[in-house]
Amino acid sequence: MKAPNIAGHAGSITRVGGIEVGHFTDARRPTGCTVIMAREGAVAGVDVRGAAPGTRETDLLHPSNLVDKVHAIVLAGGSAWGLEAATGAVRWLEERGVGLDVAVGRLPIVPAAVLFDLLVGDMRIRPDAAAGYAACAVASHADPAEGNVGAGAGAVVGKVFGVQHAMKGGVGTASVTVGGVTVGALIACNALGDVLDPDTAQVIAGARTDDGLALRDTRRALLRGDAPQPLLAGTNTTIGVVATDAILTKAQAHRLAVAAHDGLARSINPVHTMSDGDTLFSLGTGRAGKSLGMMVLATMAAEATARATARAVQAARSVTTAEGLYLPGMADLRN
Repeated sequence: MKAPNIAGHAGSITRVGGIEVGHFTDARRPTGCTVIMAREGAVAGVDVRGAAPGTRETDLLHPSNLVDKVHAIVLAGGSAWGLEAATGAVRWLEERGVGLDVAVGRLPIVPAAVLFDLLVGDMRIRPDAAAGYAACAVASHADPAEGNVGAGAGAVVGKVFGVQHAMKGGVGTASVTVGGVTVGALIACNALGDVLDPDTAQVIAGARTDDGLALRDTRRALLRGDAPQPLLAGTNTTIGVVATDAILTKAQAHRLAVAAHDGLARSINPVHTMSDGDTLFSLGTGRAGKSLGMMVLATMAAEATARATARAVQAARSVTTAEGLYLPGMADLRN
């Protein structure tokens, strides 16, 4: 089933000037990658909160380090194997003369993060350099598709009591505009925990009851003593990008990524666990020509991230693998 493009209802990360998004979704099994591109370069930051991250080129984003702009961020399934998708993005950008001038050529700077989707279908199929290249080739300023696409194609949420009781995750995007400045987020949600409505704190997707027909509410279940199933570290992870057209310094970009994690905390419970590698990047294109100050920008970043996370499960659709694993989407569980 083609994932619905419903971004117009809540904005999207591509409402930020200078940002393009492209998905590659593998037809052979639910997996893929997503590229968030800033061809002109964007000041960037990152904050890694999960205990089991899979990342590439995050150290260079520290505010004290030299390189201050990146040209794309790649998000991918496939666990550590999926980091290869960034190589394809680098090649695509280099062919078009995009990158850091290093005298003998232009070097595209493309950090990346991955999530674990190897339990959904044949784990030997995962994003590679060709997948990253293909995602770049279709990148555009249009509102990106959401749900079972790109890095969220094989995403699953609510696995605390076993993947057999989990639900389908996916990709979501949203944006907020205040005073002529926009902050947008794109999230690939593959959380161990439940996903909540950030306005009401009600669980909207996650671990299901033993009969599979209703939501268990992981937080309350754990607090009343329900025993979680043994967890393999790193088999989850929510990754994403928050972008703004405000003018940012590199230190401010880092703080924006930190603040965006507040949005994850409002929309996922439990979050930042030992089995998640939760990683958020930030991008500042400067297209608005001004800044609203970090108090307002941080509030906007958390809001866009929370909304995008919820939309990732709202847009997700059910999947049944060849091995018989059934993962209902939020809409299908409610029907």
